[in-house]
Amino acid sequence: MLAGIEEALQADLSVEVQKEMTAINSLLAGLFDYAGLYPPASLGLRSAANNYVEYVRSVQASSLGRFIINIDRLDEFRSTVGEYLGQFRISVVLTDPAGLDVLAKEIRRGMPIETVEMKCTRPEEIEEIARRIPQQLAAYFEVPINAEGRVALSSIARVGARAKIRMGGISPEAIPQVPEVAQTLAVLAELRLPFKATAGLHHPVRSSRALTYKPQSPKGTMHGFMNLCCAAAVLYFGGKAGDAEKLLHEEDATTWQVSTDAIQWRHLKWRTDQLAELRRDFVHSIGSCSFVEPMHDLESLGWL
Repeated sequence: MLAGIEEALQADLSVEVQKEMTAINSLLAGLFDYAGLYPPASLGLRSAANNYVEYVRSVQASSLGRFIINIDRLDEFRSTVGEYLGQFRISVVLTDPAGLDVLAKEIRRGMPIETVEMKCTRPEEIEEIARRIPQQLAAYFEVPINAEGRVALSSIARVGARAKIRMGGISPEAIPQVPEVAQTLAVLAELRLPFKATAGLHHPVRSSRALTYKPQSPKGTMHGFMNLCCAAAVLYFGGKAGDAEKLLHEEDATTWQVSTDAIQWRHLKWRTDQLAELRRDFVHSIGSCSFVEPMHDLESLGWL
């Protein structure tokens, strides 16, 4: 049994934290898929699962999305969480299309899987995999942030799937450059293709940070999730590509204003209803190995 799970249930996990639907809450609703099993956190399964249960019952629960796990660990996951399996929302990572047969089996066994993620850029393979994915699941195809990846986005849109882009990693060279990110967002917006972003988005605003939790960690300039979401909003609502690129470069948190009914960056402003539409139809989620860091930073900035 998971440590602390009894206390979690006593807090009534089935009831969502009730919050006024402000602009920031609209942007953050279910935004962060928890990837604690993956670098740089690389937690053990029991620790990551315990964390997820803790976050579900926290005051910030409305910002929590799915628990991300590789398909080959689902048996271990089931035995770890036991009778409390239903408290999780799961996104499964596939490393091989052969895992699709296992995926269907796990769904029949009651595994609460909502989405599936895999790397793929070849149009014919995207089409073949999309046909085999259970209809009730949303599928994300990860593509690189480069010209090859942008070409693949049309195929992803054609099969009714979603895109996944990787915004960082544990080395500086894994962080995509701003112009490439801006170009990819522009194609996504033109296609009206929903996407999720992952890796290196622990902090709201672009900044130089250690890339792992080790004492001698390499450093790099990490993209901010507020930069990304707002740049996506610029392009989704028909704004200028130059503004989106400037936004992705922004490192000054004071250039944002977060009020009850809007989020503003310099001369650009998005209302609560626009942010809700952005999240529903375009920026679906952010995968992060930390849920605490983004929440802590948002509180420190006074945005929560």
